[in-house]
Amino acid sequence: MKTVRRNLICASIAAACLGGAAQAEDRGGKAEIFARLPQSVGNIAFTPDNQLIFSHHPFYEPDLRVARLTSPTTFEPFPNAEWNAPRKGTDQYLDNVLGLRSDESGVVWIIDMGFRTRITPKLVGWNTRANKLERIYYMPEPVTVAGSQPQDIVIDQKHRKFYIADENIGPGGDGSHAAIIVIDMDTGAARRVLDGDRSTVPENIPITVDGNDLTVPGKDGKQSVIKVGCDGITMDVNSEWVYFAPLSGRSLYRIKAADLSNEKLGSEELSKRVERYSDKPNNGGLSIDYAGNIYLTAVESKSIGIIGADRKYRTYLNDPDMVWPDGITASPDGYMYVSASQVSAAAMFHNGKAENKTPYLIYRFKPEAAGYISR
Repeated sequence: MKTVRRNLICASIAAACLGGAAQAEDRGGKAEIFARLPQSVGNIAFTPDNQLIFSHHPFYEPDLRVARLTSPTTFEPFPNAEWNAPRKGTDQYLDNVLGLRSDESGVVWIIDMGFRTRITPKLVGWNTRANKLERIYYMPEPVTVAGSQPQDIVIDQKHRKFYIADENIGPGGDGSHAAIIVIDMDTGAARRVLDGDRSTVPENIPITVDGNDLTVPGKDGKQSVIKVGCDGITMDVNSEWVYFAPLSGRSLYRIKAADLSNEKLGSEELSKRVERYSDKPNNGGLSIDYAGNIYLTAVESKSIGIIGADRKYRTYLNDPDMVWPDGITASPDGYMYVSASQVSAAAMFHNGKAENKTPYLIYRFKPEAAGYISR
């Protein structure tokens, strides 16, 4: 396992944050508040030099889509203000962002879902070492479909592919066409696979937080239970298995990366190669450590779960203020970080009365083994 140099600025941020938070023991099972911010945090990415990059959760339609943490309570636009400013005549901006992840070269890959200003969904790579645009990959129809909401990503350097989870609950979507999008790093060619597969679509299971089933207006105008398709996605450090799951569902699935990246496999054959890996609760984000332990953000119970080599789910840690734990990722500092986006506290789920409130929290905790930033 290679050692990654820590960024001194971010180290000082961590020290300052620890001074104002409950101290965690240097072992798993405990979490501490790392940052307290004025807007909801969606997903988190760490660069190899330990810069913390995060999305402001698009559920709240933030003006600043993506940011870089500058202190435990402050941030700045990432990569800059211009890229966070939608404008006519170009698509060289970030429109609607949840998922992002850094690779080992310091390129932060940002998924722009595109439906806020109706531009073509794209994957934007920003090189943090050179401070310039690395590349844009586009996801036009039929790679994306009506209701597409591509929002989590795995970077597979071994097979030269990106794997993106599309939960299919964007405008006009109901999760029934959830899928995985595969992008070839070299050619830019993109494919939509496992569309509507048993492993990607939501199960008919309500998301229940504090005794409240989350509902949204259905096509008939009546309230119906929200069902979310393929959401979390991660991959082991050997790039052998890709793990993924619908948020709404009790099953975690996996497929070999070699199969997922194989363009010769038809939809039926690919589906046959998907394996149900374990039980799970309704969960959002996924991450993994070098020992193969999988970490899940359990959105209903304000907790982080873990699935080990025995394939059995257990609660790893919880906190009463970890409302809707969302993005989860490893850092070069040996911790894992998780956002608490408070989505379930929004007004639309509480008869128009908002229960979400500042500050919005980023937690960190010690995993059972070190993790990998691009997973």
